[in-house]
Amino acid sequence: MYQNITISGLPGAGSTTLLQHLKLVLKDEGWQGFSGGEFMRAYATEKGYFDPSSGGHHDATVYSDEFDREVDMDMRSKLMSEKKWVLESWLSGFLAQQVPGVLKVLMVCSNKAVRIDRIVNRDAISPDLALANMNNRYEKNLKKWQRVYAQEWQDWVVAPNRVKSSDPIDFWRQDLYDVVIDTYSVSQLEATNIVLNAIKSTQ
Repeated sequence: MYQNITISGLPGAGSTTLLQHLKLVLKDEGWQGFSGGEFMRAYATEKGYFDPSSGGHHDATVYSDEFDREVDMDMRSKLMSEKKWVLESWLSGFLAQQVPGVLKVLMVCSNKAVRIDRIVNRDAISPDLALANMNNRYEKNLKKWQRVYAQEWQDWVVAPNRVKSSDPIDFWRQDLYDVVIDTYSVSQLEATNIVLNAIKSTQ
C-alpha cells in the first residue's frame, strides 16, 4: 500500500505540474504537497544567492552542502514517519530508495525541443538561454550531488543490488522508479490519472 508519493524529473518534464494536479485532487483526502525546488528557490532568493528577475532558475551550488542535506533528509524523514505526502524535487525519488510504502514517480520528456519550449514559456526567456540554463543546472547539480550523496548511493542503491557498484551514479535511472511517465506522449490529465490509479490499485 502506497502511503506517500515522490515525483522526480529534470526541468521541463512536468514534475511541478503533476504535483499541482495531485495536490488539488487529493486535498480532500488529507494529502499534502511539497516542492523542494520552490522551497530552495525561495531560500536562495531570500539569502541573496539568486536574483529571480534575471530569468531562469538557480543551481544547487549556491547553497552549502549542509543545507542541501538538511532539506533532503527532512524529506526522507517525512517519507519514513508520516503519511499522505506528495514530495516533488529532483532527488525525491532517490531519497525514497529503500523506504517502504512510497510510490516513486519519474517524469521524463523524450522530446528535448518540447522540454526547452516549456522552460521558455515558464521563465519567459529565449530558447538559447533556456537550453544553456537547463544544461548548466543539470551538470552542476549532478556533480554536486554525486559527491554529497556518494555514500547514500552505496547504501540505498548499490548494497540492495539495484545497480552494480561499477555503474555511474545516476539519480534518474528509470529502473529505480515504480512509474515512469513520458509527458511528450501523455497529457497532464493522463499523467495524474496514472498516479491516482497506481495508488488506488493498492488500497
